[in-house]
Amino acid sequence: MARFNKNMSFISHHKKSRTSNFVPDQKLESHMPRIIVLFVFFVFQQLALVAPAVTYADGDTLYLSLPEAWEKAELHSRLIEIQRKTTAIALEEYKDAKVELLFPEISVKGTAEKASNIPIYENGLFAKPTQHEVIHTLYHLGAEFYQILYHGNKYRLKIKADKTLHQLSEVQENKIISDIRYKTASLYLDLQRCLLFKDLIIQDIADQEDQLKEIKSFHKNGVVLKSDVLRVELDLSKRKMALVTIDNDILIANQKLNIILGEPDERRVLPTLIDVKKEEKHAYAYYLEQALKHSFSYHISEKQTELSAINLRKVKANVRPNIGIYGEFYYANPQIFLAPYNPYWYSLGIIGVKATFPVSAIYHNIHKVNAAKLELEKEEEAHHHTEDMVRQEVKEAYLRYEEALKQIAVSQVDVKQAEENARIIKNTYFNQTSLITDLLDADIQLLQARFELASARILAQNKYYLLQNVIGIL
Repeated sequence: MARFNKNMSFISHHKKSRTSNFVPDQKLESHMPRIIVLFVFFVFQQLALVAPAVTYADGDTLYLSLPEAWEKAELHSRLIEIQRKTTAIALEEYKDAKVELLFPEISVKGTAEKASNIPIYENGLFAKPTQHEVIHTLYHLGAEFYQILYHGNKYRLKIKADKTLHQLSEVQENKIISDIRYKTASLYLDLQRCLLFKDLIIQDIADQEDQLKEIKSFHKNGVVLKSDVLRVELDLSKRKMALVTIDNDILIANQKLNIILGEPDERRVLPTLIDVKKEEKHAYAYYLEQALKHSFSYHISEKQTELSAINLRKVKANVRPNIGIYGEFYYANPQIFLAPYNPYWYSLGIIGVKATFPVSAIYHNIHKVNAAKLELEKEEEAHHHTEDMVRQEVKEAYLRYEEALKQIAVSQVDVKQAEENARIIKNTYFNQTSLITDLLDADIQLLQARFELASARILAQNKYYLLQNVIGIL
């Protein structure tokens, strides 16, 4: 304590020596703690304004909006990453097909050889031959190329097929992204529904506890029976057990969402409240038109039909001439290309046009063409079937979304009626004109109506995103 007083006296003396001519304002000193608090509050407020949308309140809680959940799900989805690699591969194959057509095949080669003398068997194979001297060391350096001029249009068709495959891969990638988004939205909304249920049951338990206190006071006064108190306590116990179930549902839904978001299993996610989508009402024909423009399934089937048509043209191109230009240039030693030979270096260049026609393809190609035609017809039928399925899916999603919106309106009316009914029954019960069973039934109906309203709002959101996913614009 003496050391503390000594330090304080030193600080006081130091302040006096530095501010000997300064007389502090007593009123300002009295307001300094308040000014410091306001300053700290202002600093934290500014930090909150520039903080990112995804924030961690503590080490285990994540506040997340649905668009942010989509972004995290896309970032951590292995299916999306695999499909992106597939799309990149298809793009490289498309580029390679174009290079193969536009640029000639060029190769260089070189040889260094040793040759033996040439034995000449003048008196037969079993007699000693005469050795004919040759130049023993041979060198050859050269380059050659071949440029396709016409190959039955096969290379151009290959380029078109690879381009279509790349476009197909892009559509499949977008479909996977849309599916992941819808799955994320479903899990997100499921967690939000559980949290809404928890809020409702907690509020209802608080109301029931207040009502139980009132009934107990009536029992003390001899107005109600002991059995009424017991019935209310039993009903309250069931509500508390329902709260435990809802807590477990929250943990399960939270883990499912964390898995798709790439977060630890125990991370607590708090979704932001989503209002029911308010969009301009359109007829079924409008949504169907949008689906035929954007539906992933429809466009995948369309691209597969295009590939079958291209394959048929490639098979038909087998019975066509192949024309190309070729050339060769080389240095060699010795000169044994023309007689008389000599041991000196020489060079030679050759260029020409080469044309071939596969005659055997005329009869070999018949069944291949028939098979390609049947494949195209099969894909066309599959495309029509996909169109039928898209129409059915859009119709179902559209009707279910409208049904969910109507359910919200019905549930809102039900809640109002249940609240009024509960109020009336409560008054009549405490006026001893209705039974405890009537009171408990009215309370249960009110809680059930509130649950159904919360479920209807979540279901409407789910059906909205399902409709967007089916159309292909999620």
